[in-house]
Amino acid sequence: MAYLIIKTFDSCDIEKIIIGPLNINLSIISEELNININHINNSIVVDQDEDLEKVELLKKIIELLCQLTIKNIQWKERDLIHIIKLVVHATNDKDIDSIIEFYQNKQVVLNTYEGKKIYAKTLKQKLYLDMLKKSSVVFAIGSAGTGKTYLGVAYAVSQLKKGTIKKIIITRPVVEAGEKLGFLPGDLKEKVDPYLIPIYDALEEFVGKESLTKLIEKGNIEIAPLAYMRGRTLDNAIIILDEAQNTTKSQMKMFLTRLGFNSKMIITGDITQIDLPSNQGSGLVEATNILKKIKGIDIVHFIQDDVMRHPLVSKIIERYEENK
Repeated sequence: MAYLIIKTFDSCDIEKIIIGPLNINLSIISEELNININHINNSIVVDQDEDLEKVELLKKIIELLCQLTIKNIQWKERDLIHIIKLVVHATNDKDIDSIIEFYQNKQVVLNTYEGKKIYAKTLKQKLYLDMLKKSSVVFAIGSAGTGKTYLGVAYAVSQLKKGTIKKIIITRPVVEAGEKLGFLPGDLKEKVDPYLIPIYDALEEFVGKESLTKLIEKGNIEIAPLAYMRGRTLDNAIIILDEAQNTTKSQMKMFLTRLGFNSKMIITGDITQIDLPSNQGSGLVEATNILKKIKGIDIVHFIQDDVMRHPLVSKIIERYEENK
């Protein structure tokens, strides 16, 4: 069998990082590009009759990984999948340079309670964080695992810690998605709290369980159903509306008009997961259509390439999109 040499390594250390334990990185690249890759001696090779377009993409990916490694920029398996997709979609060398610049200049949003650094993991997440810094209202739309809510909460906590705001308010509409809230005990807030567990988990990760309890008791962090927002003007706060695809048009208008001075609103949702009755339009869909050209309002649309969960999540989303 004749082979094409993609890369011959001069450094064993760089070779080990690029190849990965048990050739795991080559396996990931092989699966994503649908190309047969081999590691022979100190070289990465492919069959001579492989598709030339895929071979060129492979060369760019390996070269980019080498550049990142030489610059001592650490990357993991989920970074590798993102890098592959960025290279596949790149149209010129400038796009490749922007990938290197992104990984070289990662900005930490927040250090968690246990010291973990939170930062943008994709170019679209970086765009999202840039929007949060400059705009008063940011819509983040995308599927599960894109970090839209997690990063929004992280940014809000970072601003609370810096003292630029006095309060974080997190809310969501109460819409029954296959489960009946009426059978849950307690008042409206107690009924909706189980639906906000992912946000509680993120807050605990960022500030610690004891600190979270104190911040909630002091009123620095408020978690409440959307119905509790009516009639309020929210100053010196970051207000996060999660699961916004399930707001009605009137609810979304009510929420947006609560914006006060020195405040920001972060509205997150997945327009493929609307649980409203079929005769009700989504407030999120309407809002992003009519507000997209207003200065101070930004909209970021995440795609499946931004999914930072298990690689299968992205493939599951893709398959569901294909079979609509």
